[in-house]
Amino acid sequence: MALRNHSTITEFILLGLSVDSHIQVLLFVLFLGIYLLTVLENLLMLLVIKADSHLHTPMYFFLSHLSLTDFCFSTAIVPRLLENLLSQRKTISVEGCLAQVFFLLDFGGTEVCLLSAMAYDRYAAICHPLLYGQVMNNQLYMQLVWGSWSLGFLDALINITLVMNLDFCEAHTIPHYSCELPSLFPLSCSDVSTNLTVLLCSTLLHGFGTFFLISFSYARIVSTILSISSSSGRSKAFSTCSSHLTAVSFFYGSAFLRHLMPTSGSPLELIFSIQYSVVTPLVNPFIYSLKNREIKNALRRTLGKFLQQYR
Repeated sequence: MALRNHSTITEFILLGLSVDSHIQVLLFVLFLGIYLLTVLENLLMLLVIKADSHLHTPMYFFLSHLSLTDFCFSTAIVPRLLENLLSQRKTISVEGCLAQVFFLLDFGGTEVCLLSAMAYDRYAAICHPLLYGQVMNNQLYMQLVWGSWSLGFLDALINITLVMNLDFCEAHTIPHYSCELPSLFPLSCSDVSTNLTVLLCSTLLHGFGTFFLISFSYARIVSTILSISSSSGRSKAFSTCSSHLTAVSFFYGSAFLRHLMPTSGSPLELIFSIQYSVVTPLVNPFIYSLKNREIKNALRRTLGKFLQQYR
């Protein structure tokens, strides 16, 4: 009952990235540019995949949903960061903070599930090329995509429902630029043992579970590629999954390093957070299009059709 005597707070203070006003202006310009470019790239990727019939395949269906997830993930973080950089009052309401936590868990969980589904798609294409059409049929890849969105939503819903039952009092400063679930636990005057247990279980199932599926798929892929006799065949097979492997390494590497670190607001922690939550949605379209002739050709055809309409 003693805990209930504390005055319950209604807002948190986000310390952000810097207290220097000049640096804040520079960071605002930088992150505004990153956000606009992220939105443009991912929406363009969605448009090209939707408009070009040559890209109506399982791999690009997964990629279109990954672009949508990256757009949503970035939108859940960067606009609030930009507001924080310009505002004198670095506050966010408890409800707004919990909403941001929910969307980060939702879109982050969806992304890791999509990445594991894309790894399975590459496994089926490289290890069983003759049966690919039967293995990765329309029904299966639709189920994998909507299953990814459903699991991300369910994971976020379970965690946020438990957090909504917590009382936050006295300490209300978050040493970060956004609301992340681990940052809220030290601010609560309630018992958070159940929340920590559920978060640990969801991390093991959602994070390490999908990472295990990806690792297993790529172990089989590498084994198959090494068994190909011709060097040109091995190079062609590897090129079909190199982009996905790069995206997986970039996202999982920074996310794992961030969440394995204690919540302290250290510069290294903030760098890892920015890498997986801000930079990854920016670079994913580059990663998937730089070495992909099909996307480049589809982009040329789409832009050509668009320009012809306005001549």
